Amino acid sequence: MKKHMIMLAAVLATALTGCASVGAENTESMLAAAQFTMKKADTPAKLAKLRAMTQNKIMVHTKNGRNYYVYADATQCQCVYVGNETSYQNYQQIRIAKNIADEQQAAAEMNQEAMMDWNGWGPWGPGIY
Repeated sequence: MKKHMIMLAAVLATALTGCASVGAENTESMLAAAQFTMKKADTPAKLAKLRAMTQNKIMVHTKNGRNYYVYADATQCQCVYVGNETSYQNYQQIRIAKNIADEQQAAAEMNQEAMMDWNGWGPWGPGIY
């Protein structure tokens, strides 16, 4: 199971690195991959409750002695993601893997830029060195 989650995290991190979307969309993709359950606010009453919740931040709620992790998004998906302890741990692993992949991508881009010998191309024109 752990190998499966690490592989899933690596694949997801690689996929998200090339993705242009940011913020809530990335978080929601990672929550879905971590096996959080998405529940749509499909009635006016549910939408009102959703809007009253803390937005775009994972919050811990305890019910019947168990912790549940809840992420509310009233603006984009008009939904709430709910997960248990295992789902939250999966999310943390995916998030860490994505951060590592992002850092590796940034380092690779900086190394590639540093390797480019711009002076070897000769003058670029007036005002461009």
